[in-house]
Amino acid sequence: MTTTSAPTPATPSRTRRVIAITLAVIAALVVAFFIFASLYADWLWYDQLGFSEVLLTQWVARVVMFVIGFLGMAVPVWLSIQLAYRLRPVYARLSSQLDRYQEVVEPLRRLAMWGIPIFFGFFAGFATSAQWETTWLWFNGVATDTTDPEFGLDTGFYMFAMPFWSSLVGFASAVLLICLLVTALVSYLYGSVRIGQRELRISKSARIQLAVIAGLYLLVQGASLWLDRFKTLVESGADGRITGPGYTGVNAIIPGQTILAFAAVIVAILFFVTAIIGRWRYPLIATALLVVSAIVVGVGYPWVVNTFQVQPNRFTLEEDYYQRNVDMTHEAYGVDGLEQEDFTAVTDAAAGQLRDDAATTAQVRIMDPAIISPNVRQLEQYRGYYQFADPLDVDRYDIDGVSQDAIVSVRELDLTELGTAADWQNSAVVYTHGYGLVAAKGNDRTTEGDPVFLERGIPAQGFLSDQEDFQPRVYFGEYSPPYSIVGAPDGADPVELDYPSGEDGAGETKTTFDGEGGPSLGSVFNRLIYALKFQAEQILFSDYVNEDSQILYDRNPRERVQKAAPYLTLDNDAYPSVVDGRIVWIIDGYTLSANYPYSSTVSLTSAISDSSNPAPRFALDDINYIRNSVKATVDAYDGKVTLYAWDEEDPVLQSWQKVYPSTIKPISDMSAELMSHVRYPTDLFKVQRTILGVYHVDDARSFYQSDNRWQTPNDPQEDTQLQPPYYLTMQMPGQDNPTYSMFTSFIPSSTTGNARNVLMGYLAVDSNAGGEDGRKSEDYGKLRMLVIDADTTVPGPGQVQNTFDSDPQISAQINLLKQGQSEVQNGNLLTLPVGGGLLYVQPVFVQSSGATKLPKLQKVLVSFGDDIAFEDTLNEALDTLFGGDSGADAGDTDVEVTPGATPAPTPEPTPTEPTTPAEPTDEYQAALQEAQQAMLDRQAALEAGDWAAYGAADERLTAAVEKLIELGGQ
Repeated sequence: MTTTSAPTPATPSRTRRVIAITLAVIAALVVAFFIFASLYADWLWYDQLGFSEVLLTQWVARVVMFVIGFLGMAVPVWLSIQLAYRLRPVYARLSSQLDRYQEVVEPLRRLAMWGIPIFFGFFAGFATSAQWETTWLWFNGVATDTTDPEFGLDTGFYMFAMPFWSSLVGFASAVLLICLLVTALVSYLYGSVRIGQRELRISKSARIQLAVIAGLYLLVQGASLWLDRFKTLVESGADGRITGPGYTGVNAIIPGQTILAFAAVIVAILFFVTAIIGRWRYPLIATALLVVSAIVVGVGYPWVVNTFQVQPNRFTLEEDYYQRNVDMTHEAYGVDGLEQEDFTAVTDAAAGQLRDDAATTAQVRIMDPAIISPNVRQLEQYRGYYQFADPLDVDRYDIDGVSQDAIVSVRELDLTELGTAADWQNSAVVYTHGYGLVAAKGNDRTTEGDPVFLERGIPAQGFLSDQEDFQPRVYFGEYSPPYSIVGAPDGADPVELDYPSGEDGAGETKTTFDGEGGPSLGSVFNRLIYALKFQAEQILFSDYVNEDSQILYDRNPRERVQKAAPYLTLDNDAYPSVVDGRIVWIIDGYTLSANYPYSSTVSLTSAISDSSNPAPRFALDDINYIRNSVKATVDAYDGKVTLYAWDEEDPVLQSWQKVYPSTIKPISDMSAELMSHVRYPTDLFKVQRTILGVYHVDDARSFYQSDNRWQTPNDPQEDTQLQPPYYLTMQMPGQDNPTYSMFTSFIPSSTTGNARNVLMGYLAVDSNAGGEDGRKSEDYGKLRMLVIDADTTVPGPGQVQNTFDSDPQISAQINLLKQGQSEVQNGNLLTLPVGGGLLYVQPVFVQSSGATKLPKLQKVLVSFGDDIAFEDTLNEALDTLFGGDSGADAGDTDVEVTPGATPAPTPEPTPTEPTTPAEPTDEYQAALQEAQQAMLDRQAALEAGDWAAYGAADERLTAAVEKLIELGGQ
């Protein structure tokens, strides 16, 4: 009888190993699938938008650069380790301490010999991958046909090639340094390098390897020093006043770098000789001399030249270099075409003085887009789930052949107001889009102080919606939901809320998106991908998702343009406009560089920060070259992104067009209507005004003396922030007709903040691109500056605001407006060159101090020279200021009445010359009490929504104010 022994069961350790490996494989597959899902979702988004080439180029470039960086680091490090180990002395006598080290290292030797190169390779690969744009720009860089004044090289070398060579030299230095370290470590561990008994012994193989690597490292340092000569042209000069080398840089620093570069090559050759003959003394002495030379030639000699030659004779020696900086800075920032005109401002106001400026005064904006957003929201919101931008945007439209400046905003969704109703179905399927664009005249007001609307309402009503095939729906906006699922088969019942009213008394109208705005959700696999992306299982299981569904996401216009053109820096102000019957967002794109020779550096953050945008952020902050190279549009209905090459001569754009071919359309493809709505970009103008505060001078002497430096004044309403530039249709001296422009002003610069607040300069730029297909207006972008005569004192914005605030009669009327639960808001303080001088205009708004804000334009302040006026309308204020008849009409000459509102009588204009306060009479006190009671009654009626009572109280208030003014003038 035979027996068979049972098989030996698997040991617990083996079972655990199998389970651990299985779990690790599963975890790796899950992680890999999530990575794939993210990449695939990106591909679907770019492919639907028509910019798959952009994503593919980035992927390929990153992979190629990762491989190059990985191999460029890992292979040399691996070779260094292998050579140092394989060429070790076999019978070397090691110390007991090294024996113990080897006992620890030997079990891990194979892992370390492969792991160390891979470890450093991954780091180098990721670092190199992040620099792919530098390499691609070098490979695709173009010539600029402009040469630097020092070396005579094309400026394209500095903008495209120099950053690449700098990165390459830095990478090579890191590789060689790591190779040198690992070679020394392995050689020491395995006896090729022995230290003991006050003696250093190096084997022949180790000597050759170490000497060759050291020689290569010094060769690279020589190349780095040679490249540093060119870097001086984009670095701050010795005195810190200019970018680029001055006398010291050209005659001491650059020659010193040249000497050191050749010295480094000589030392490298000595190391190569050592590898052959085995004598370390010469290269080591040469290395020490190189260090000493770097101190003497690189630091000491420039200090001597600067201290004993330049400082006693600075302007004589550095005049040419200052002129280089002035000229190259003008070119880099596009201000070389600036037209300057000496301006002797008239400060006395006389009757009829504005007759020649009637076209300008007719378009003065009295509706402040930074203030009236709550008013527009109260009048045009309709439902709590709608919202408007704050501040509003500005645009202009041609109405009956006349250009009309307008305040505009789109009606977008605000899902936070849904409260408990904000479940997945409502947030993703029902509330999918905003509706309509609101437009109001910038230069007019109703009797009650509200905007005069040109386009408003739900459904949309006005001159824009009267166009054929007007599309009012806004699926892509600045406040759109994170994602929406839209689309349905033909004949299916619509589920998307279009707007909250309908035909035959219906409470709402529904619609179905019929465009191509997002990736398809027609397949189960795509639904799974987006369910993972948005962590929403409803996408996978909801019956509202069908074979025709699309998912709309990344809907902010600036975000879409940034993803389609990642090389652009975008203007902070994307604005909506109606072009060819569709609401589109218009965004300006900039190409930047920090490597334009001899051009001064500007911080974008500090240049662009002002009261309208206090905290901008930029990936590249310090720049010395900028161009508005691209105009981009985003269709508010289907999200289509279109890029137009606005500055086709920009070398940076030309280089990027070679990287991303076929993604940008030529300017000739722009329609006439689109041309009529693009404008000179705000952020570019802010950068240029920062530069012109110093560089409005053309000659080196004026620049050196710095006796006429300017700065942008602070906003009178936000004293810690700069005053923003404003768009306005106006006519500068020397222009034949008014044009859509942007302007800013300058006051004397001060490092202590104690400068006089008087005007020194006035800068305007022609922002009207014209109205022809694919052709810019000849004067578009023309910078015009009025240099105000120093003998004529023209108050700056701060002085004018102080005058307004301190005038006794104006203060009395403003205090009256503040009675009850009301508060007063001063609008933007505009400055216009009219009447031979400079006119200031500031609207004054009154609103409740309670929760419900409805700012209404009640008064207008104006100033010319030392004279001021304060009236109900701009037209009245101008007439009062200019002797009873300004000679021109403002936009609010005929105040219109909003339907349904009770008009209040317009008081007759009265002079606002300061008078000596008198003791109040009983009649005056009675009128004052009547005014106070009328204001309280008006506020109560406003909060109750009783417009009839509101109108009656407003009439009583107007009568009381007229009585007070009459009694005050007696």
